[in-house]
Amino acid sequence: MTSSPHRNLNRLEFLVTLACTGHCRHCSEGDHTSTGRSLDTAAAGRAVHSLCREYKIESVMTFGGEPLLCLDCVCKIHEAARAAGIPKRQLITNGFFSRDTAKITAAAKRVADSGVNDILLSTDAFHQETIPLEPVMTFALAVKDAGSDTRIPARIRSHPAWLVSPEDDNPYNVRTREILAEFEKRGIEPSDCNIVFPSGNAKKYLAEYFDPNDNPTSPYAEDPNDIRAVCIGPSGDLFGGNISERDIRDILSDYAQNMK
Repeated sequence: MTSSPHRNLNRLEFLVTLACTGHCRHCSEGDHTSTGRSLDTAAAGRAVHSLCREYKIESVMTFGGEPLLCLDCVCKIHEAARAAGIPKRQLITNGFFSRDTAKITAAAKRVADSGVNDILLSTDAFHQETIPLEPVMTFALAVKDAGSDTRIPARIRSHPAWLVSPEDDNPYNVRTREILAEFEKRGIEPSDCNIVFPSGNAKKYLAEYFDPNDNPTSPYAEDPNDIRAVCIGPSGDLFGGNISERDIRDILSDYAQNMK
């Protein structure tokens, strides 16, 4: 394993679905729709268990789109991650998947019970242009309440996207600070921030804030010769294979052979 491009692999990510409840002008993926393919639940669970047999996976993350539109899949992944002993189990969500308080509360409890221990709540001026704050706050507080019933409660933090920099006083950042203050009043602190990356919708709708001559490298890009994280999309595709059809370790093995 020492010469393989994924010899240092320690993180597994699942882009559960591209379907989303928001239509954010800063989204690097571009325009999302309310429907779309979602990840195969059983295949995702198998991938977690299989990968942990050979690699020391330290973190697993589920995101989207809006991953909680696929609650069963999210919970299955994190249950598998907890059973496999993965210490960091993250969920990134905009918190808006229902307006029904009972459904929101039940989902929060399922998420907490599944073993998620770090929830990053996407809340900022961009999300709240199209996503109502009330059900998001209901979800956040329900997660905190559900945590009191679990042995290791999930940490939930607001996870804003800043335009230009956290210190810049553009109108979007001013509104983001107001939104974060509402969460801080309820004991929900902000995480380390994201900076809006100029691609997708951001490049289309926020071009005035970016240097047209600047071509930055995505902060999420992996070195193909030293892959630390792999991301499986809604179709199950990974490096020319598919986790619904083949064991993830075999897919990685083929990738290593092709890199020689």
